[in-house]
Amino acid sequence: MYLNRQQLENIEDSHLAPYSCRSQNSRGRYYPEDEPEYRTAFQRDRDRVLHTTAFRRLKYKTQVFINYEGDYYRTRLTHTLEVAQIGRTIARALGANEDLVECICLAHDLGHSAFGHSGETTLGRMMMDHGGFNHNKQSLRIVTLLERRYVEYPGLNLTWEVREGMVKHESEYDVADAVDYEPEKRGHLEAQIANVADELAYTARDLDDGLRSGMITPDQLSGITIWEILLESLKINQKPIDELTRHRLIRRLISLEVSDLIQNTHNRLQDSKVHSVDELQRLPYNVISFSEDTHRRNRELKDFLYANLYRHHRVIRMSVKAEQIITNLFIAYSREPAILPGNFRDQIDTIGLERVICDYIAGMTDRFAIEEHQKLFDPATKP
Repeated sequence: MYLNRQQLENIEDSHLAPYSCRSQNSRGRYYPEDEPEYRTAFQRDRDRVLHTTAFRRLKYKTQVFINYEGDYYRTRLTHTLEVAQIGRTIARALGANEDLVECICLAHDLGHSAFGHSGETTLGRMMMDHGGFNHNKQSLRIVTLLERRYVEYPGLNLTWEVREGMVKHESEYDVADAVDYEPEKRGHLEAQIANVADELAYTARDLDDGLRSGMITPDQLSGITIWEILLESLKINQKPIDELTRHRLIRRLISLEVSDLIQNTHNRLQDSKVHSVDELQRLPYNVISFSEDTHRRNRELKDFLYANLYRHHRVIRMSVKAEQIITNLFIAYSREPAILPGNFRDQIDTIGLERVICDYIAGMTDRFAIEEHQKLFDPATKP
C-alpha cells in the first residue's frame, strides 16, 4: 500500500481546520512545474529547504554564543530545529497545516548573517545607502535567487504560501515587510504559528544557555514570576540547580507556554468565527496568542534576559568584535573587489558591488568570517 499525492491531499483536507492552508489550494509556484507523485507541494518545499547550502551553514552561525565558545550552546541550526518542533506541535493541535508550518520554521532564519543580531545590525549600517539589509528579506532572497540548484530557474521555486510566511515573519527583533505579498493582510495561520514558535523557542533556549554558561544564576531569577511558577510546579527548592533539574525546568517552561498558547488561540478562533484562510488573514489581530497573564510573564522574563544575558559583558565584547570584523571585511571588499570569489565578482555589473558584498558576507558562518578576517588583516596568516 502507498499513498499518492491526491490521497495525501485528501487526508490533509479532511483533517485541517477550515481556516488552514491546504496544499491542493496553493497559489502555486513562480515557475510552473509538475508536482511529485508521493509528496504534497508543502512537503516538497520543506525538503528543498533542508537540502540548501544556506540551511547547512546555520550550524556554524551564532545565536547568543559564538560557535567556538562550546559545543553545548544553541546555534542557528539547533534553534531552527527547535522552532520547527514546537511549530509542528502547535499546528497539529490547532488543525493547521503541519507541513507548511514546518517549512516556514526551517526557512525563517536562512538569511541571518554571521554573529547573530550584531552581524545583522552591522550589515544594515553598511548597506544603509544601498537598499539596506535585514535577514527576513535575505531569507527570501536566498530561496528566490541565491540558491542555485536547478537549471530551469534560480532559487528553490517555493510555493506562494511558504514565501508569504517567510516575509510575514515578525518578532520583537523582526519587522515584516511584505510589500509584494498582500501587506494589507496578516500572515495566514501557519505563518502566525511559526512566528510564535520562534519567540517561544528563543526565550526558552536563551534561558537554558544562560544558566548553563553561568552568565545568569538561579538567584538572579528569584522573584521572576514565571521562574517562581516553574520552581513551585516541580517542587524544586535546591541550590545550586544541577543539569537534570535545569532540563526539567526548561521542559516545563515550554510545556506551560505551549499549553497556554493552544488553549488561548483556540478560544480566540472560536470567538473570531472565521471559516476560511482569507477571513482569518483579514482579522484586525493575530489569532495566535498567549493569554494576557502569560504574555505579561514572558515580558518580564525577556526584560530580565535582555538586562542580564544579552547585555552581559561577555556577549557585548563579542558583539564589538563581530562589528569590527564585518565592517573591516565590507570595507576591504569595497576597496578591492578583486579579492572577492569569482562567482561573486561576476554579479557586480548586474546587482552592484555593495549588494554582492552584502550577499557574500551574509552567507558567511562565524568561523569563516573570522578566518577571512585573519587572512586579510593578519600578516602572519597565509591568504
